Amino acid sequence: MRYYDYSLVPQTQLLTPSLVFMLTSLHEHKGKQELFLEAEQDSLSSLLEVAKIQSTGASNRIEGIYTSDKRLEELVKKRTAPENRSEQEIAGYREVLTTIQESYDHIDLTPGIILQLHRDLYSFSEGETGGHYKIADNVIAETVDGESRVRFRPVPAFQVSEAMIELCDKFNKSWNSNVLDKLLLIPMFVLDFLCIHPFSDGNGRMSRLLTLLLLYKAGYIAGKYISIEAIIEQTKETYYETLQDSSFGWHENENRYEPFVGYYLGILEKTHKDFESRIRLLRDKNLSKPDRIRAVIESKLGKVTKKDILDTFPDISITTVERTLKDLLTEGYIKKVGSGPATGYVKIK
Repeated sequence: MRYYDYSLVPQTQLLTPSLVFMLTSLHEHKGKQELFLEAEQDSLSSLLEVAKIQSTGASNRIEGIYTSDKRLEELVKKRTAPENRSEQEIAGYREVLTTIQESYDHIDLTPGIILQLHRDLYSFSEGETGGHYKIADNVIAETVDGESRVRFRPVPAFQVSEAMIELCDKFNKSWNSNVLDKLLLIPMFVLDFLCIHPFSDGNGRMSRLLTLLLLYKAGYIAGKYISIEAIIEQTKETYYETLQDSSFGWHENENRYEPFVGYYLGILEKTHKDFESRIRLLRDKNLSKPDRIRAVIESKLGKVTKKDILDTFPDISITTVERTLKDLLTEGYIKKVGSGPATGYVKIK
């Protein structure tokens, strides 16, 4: 019988040297984050708008839900209504993300709240009703050499309600008693949620929304300004690998949380580094706009796209970006790589 008592997880599994190192680093980042939040209100508002678009697009794309960049921006900014099923689900994600960003302090983690958030995730979807646990068993499958096979069998439908009650109860007791660092508890909860797989659809997106909710409640809110979902999308192969590693033996209480926890801490570490770097570039009033664009190219390994620059600096127009890139190409500072939508620019060594 699966249990969810986090106090029973061996400390040796969770406090490895690498995890302890990341925890220490993230605690330091949290201190810096609070200083930035006090001093950089103008910069934060522009980052928030960009991150919301990126998060909504990335989390849905991970699940195979797409629309164009233009439509995505219009949907997130509520300038248009959804035109198809994919856009309905994107609009639903926008609504739940906004709720969490604006009200996380007042949202408790309970089965009822999770059902309510799932209901809102499908609030624009025709013919689908969210807010209900699955009524039929489901499986997590993968395709290998063209053949589909079962990778994991989640909790049966008839046990989901009881499992979610126990999961939330045990999690909240650990959270409130400080049995473990909250940065360890959050990915452990997310893993267990995904292994229960309580819904017929939307489990992945809900897991990412609940991740944000819990991070914000723990005081780590850089993810409001740098899209955690976008970083997960960029590393989704590793995401699925660590999820598989940590779910092995889950039903028998023999799974190891460390791979999935390590992955999530790494994602959060990158989020905070990007946040600090972005704020420094935005607040440096001594740099002209072209110099700020040059600084981004200077600091980034690999290619940089126009979209990367526009997302980094919401206050810089596309005309300025294009003119600056043209000047940098002329002086031989960068070269163009790729073509069409894949066009990027790299610094010439």
